[in-house]
Amino acid sequence: MIVRILGEGQFKVDHEAAAVLDQLDSELEAAIEQGDEPGFSVALSALLAHVRQHGESVPPEHLGPSELILPHEGSSIDEVRKMLTDEGLISG
Repeated sequence: MIVRILGEGQFKVDHEAAAVLDQLDSELEAAIEQGDEPGFSVALSALLAHVRQHGESVPPEHLGPSELILPHEGSSIDEVRKMLTDEGLISG
């Protein structure tokens, strides 16, 4: 699976790492739905850290699509809420 972190690049993650991403994404979405800014920040940081730790950086010249697009580090809950509304989270 190819995952894009906005403003950072793409990462290839294996099946096991992708399964964990599903759980972390659910935690992020729950925090958004509850308006829990501190929980949102923790969940977003965990999600991005997991991709960075378990993913392999994809060369910038790679032109294939991303299957999952994640907000950049430091995104606000309102920014991500808008992304979800405009694009749906955040499947590429």
